[in-house]
Amino acid sequence: MHRPFLLPSLSIAIGLLVGCGGSSQTSDKSAASENFGSDATNSWVTTDTGSIPPEEEDDAFFKLPPAQTPDYVFVANPTRNTVTRVNVQTLAVDTSQVGINPQLVQTTDDYQTAVVFNSGEDSVSILDIDTMAQSIVPVRDNMNAMRLSPGGQYAVLWHDADAESPDESAAGGLQSFNEASFVDLDSGAHFPMAVGFNPRDVMFSASGEVAVVVSDEYLAIVQLDTQPLVPSLIRLTDEIDPPEAEEVVVTPDGRYAFVRQFGADEVLVVDLVFELLASIPVGLNPTDLDLSPDGTQVVVVSRAVNEIWVIEVADPFLPPNVVSVPGELNLGALQLDSTGAIGVLYTTSAPVDRYAVWDRATDEVVLHALIKPVDNLTITPNGSAMLVFHTKSDTPEADPFGPFFDSWALTAIDLEDFRNNPLKLPAEPIGFANSAEGDAGYFIMDNEHYLERLDYTTLLHDEIPLKSPPVFVGVLPDLSPTDGIESFAWVSQEHDLGRISFYDPQRASLETITGFELNSEIEN
Repeated sequence: MHRPFLLPSLSIAIGLLVGCGGSSQTSDKSAASENFGSDATNSWVTTDTGSIPPEEEDDAFFKLPPAQTPDYVFVANPTRNTVTRVNVQTLAVDTSQVGINPQLVQTTDDYQTAVVFNSGEDSVSILDIDTMAQSIVPVRDNMNAMRLSPGGQYAVLWHDADAESPDESAAGGLQSFNEASFVDLDSGAHFPMAVGFNPRDVMFSASGEVAVVVSDEYLAIVQLDTQPLVPSLIRLTDEIDPPEAEEVVVTPDGRYAFVRQFGADEVLVVDLVFELLASIPVGLNPTDLDLSPDGTQVVVVSRAVNEIWVIEVADPFLPPNVVSVPGELNLGALQLDSTGAIGVLYTTSAPVDRYAVWDRATDEVVLHALIKPVDNLTITPNGSAMLVFHTKSDTPEADPFGPFFDSWALTAIDLEDFRNNPLKLPAEPIGFANSAEGDAGYFIMDNEHYLERLDYTTLLHDEIPLKSPPVFVGVLPDLSPTDGIESFAWVSQEHDLGRISFYDPQRASLETITGFELNSEIEN
């Protein structure tokens, strides 16, 4: 029998929604693997949830401001109000004038359109990928985030407080923190709307016919298959000062949305068919919420009591499966591999040099040692390996004479046998990208003139020299992932007139283009 829903919502009609998780990535115990008991001692461990900082799954570390297709890379040039298109195969360069101070460029998933957000004049430029023909559409003021719908029909812009850059200039005049702009990329029609205070994210249905805008108090549902676009709002709480909605996932069949709010010991369940809302207790201080890759389960990490709560999507009000995490290390962040076979737990909120691997078939959780605390973590697309980016700071018990003490570091880990290769880094990592096949990864470091390539089979690395400090790194999409040919990697670099290099992993060769606008030339 279902637990009754508690609060009525506003009436809406909604189609099928895709599940969107904050982290949908993807035994022989090695010498670096240990089973720790409850006698583990850490001076910072506490059940006082207010004393431990929130987990930081720094997705921005992995976002790539330049846009890419299988054939082109698009780079915004804010100081020149232009966007440059570079052909990867021919290295031909085409530059087009857009609006004032272009800050974001993205390509639709059909690779037919590039969309540029011009922050200096509050507009978007819509560019044909092949011809560079352009139309410009004004949008609402004070935007800094953009997402494109599946199929490439709409661009959605909003102001994301978490995405504000330190040098972002304050907007003058009236300001709103409730608005979003929907732009039809085919017709250029603009649909502005109020969606709830502090919009945080936008999700879409698999068909691109429905958008869900997540804010602190509301889910705003927008039907995209009928114009004009009008939001329907579902209020998440009746509290006067509601907790912030930190994470939302939506089930593949569109029946439920699950919401994790900051500081709440429960998750909200929104029934999107019957327009109702209820809550499910999930232990103490839940700090992460994920949807399994197959969309059948919702997984919540309850950090303060070292538990994982698994909720069945088919009936969210059945008693959940609760998995204990050994060691009392308050591991509050979770990543699932692409198959959902394992989950990796870790923490960024305290100096802990451990991670845990959760076998989802047996619910066994095994702790493993690391050389340093975790700054960020990613599982490769095929689930075969994992990269741990470490903090420069160390645990209180760290050996001050150890090789990694007070240094940036990275560890490549094989998830089959847990072989690992820790690397001492000369500078802070500032960007990272995986190949589509998951066989290799690339990263760059602050002011280091190298593109670093990691082989996930051997766990070895190669350094490719660059002509100037790197800024962003990426790997081109692969439309034929089974042909055994790895896609090109690219790295943009500091240069007054623009510089970008392309690395061909088949030939182990690098070609560089310098000067996007004035006498651009190829430098081998």
